[in-house]
Amino acid sequence: MGKQTTEMLKGVLEGIVLAILARRPAYGYEITAWLRDQGFVDIAEGTVYALLLRIEQRGLVDVEKVPSEKGPPRKVFTLNAQGTGQLDEFWRTWSFLSDRLEQLHTTPTAEGA
Repeated sequence: MGKQTTEMLKGVLEGIVLAILARRPAYGYEITAWLRDQGFVDIAEGTVYALLLRIEQRGLVDVEKVPSEKGPPRKVFTLNAQGTGQLDEFWRTWSFLSDRLEQLHTTPTAEGA
């Protein structure tokens, strides 16, 4: 990923993680692996874990410790009602921004403007 992609991703990563959790509960490594499978290869696990801690502290997810076959219990994150509201707001904002960007991208420029 280029620097511009990385910077843009930082701005929308919370929304992406909330959208992942809207599909099903997951733990940090699963989320990181999914992001990498989707082409976000430069995403650091630490970035995802820090984000999960922030959304947990803000009350957007419920957390359950689930025993792991290897090592300590895993924290499994489930989107709750407050998180669903935050995700809905993210999608409204995303739609607004993407519509405006698409207009900028496809509208011909006026000569001399």
